[in-house]
Amino acid sequence: MTARTQKGKVFRVSTEEDARKAGIYEEERAKQGHYTPEFIIVGKPGFLNEGLTDTIKEMNYFEKKSVRIPPTKAFGKRDPQKIERIGIAKFRKLNEGKNPEYGQDFTNKKGQRGVVSNIMQGKVIIDYNHPLAGQSIDYNLEIIDKIERFNEKIEYFMISKGIPKESAAEFIINHAEDKTLEITIPKMFLFQNLTYLKFGLAMDLQTHMSEDIEDVKFIEIYEKMPIPAASPTESVMEKIEAYNKETDTETEENK
Repeated sequence: MTARTQKGKVFRVSTEEDARKAGIYEEERAKQGHYTPEFIIVGKPGFLNEGLTDTIKEMNYFEKKSVRIPPTKAFGKRDPQKIERIGIAKFRKLNEGKNPEYGQDFTNKKGQRGVVSNIMQGKVIIDYNHPLAGQSIDYNLEIIDKIERFNEKIEYFMISKGIPKESAAEFIINHAEDKTLEITIPKMFLFQNLTYLKFGLAMDLQTHMSEDIEDVKFIEIYEKMPIPAASPTESVMEKIEAYNKETDTETEENK
């Protein structure tokens, strides 16, 4: 999938090739798996905007399609009620004492995220509209696969959390009859901090696969480390001590 604004600015791609063509390729993002096919659940909130969902519902598997989504079904119209004006002194107080900068991200006390759109006459203008609000969006789409196997669905949820595809296949998945899902974590991940990843993955599975999954258990197996053979260090030290004693004795006898 490639998405661009009505002004032609590409902001979302699914392949490294498309990222290079658009001039937005970043090596670090490539390493993090950003340029990969989109994993979506059609009809579930949080994956696609309304217009894109409606379009994909009508597409056949492996079909390609280009479509323009109007603002009302993309990221919404611009809402003047979502623009706030606050004094610079108040802004500094809410922003750890820092002065405002044009284009700066800002989060208010309610947790709303906005951008500093202007600074004028001692006032800071903050826009809480979506950055793409009010714009039609052009999409180039291609459906490349349909995920039907249960375990494969779990793996793709892992991939959506940043786990490389080849690593996701190493997790052992066991689905019990009581809707309990057990996921055994492979050795390569045991010494990584996966707290947030496990929490987010469990939430996604319980939300989007609620018909099959209620509880999610993560299993970490730490095998007993082999006990190393007795170190020769002790015997060496004993020999050194014996040698020192003999040397001391000879020294005393020669006095």
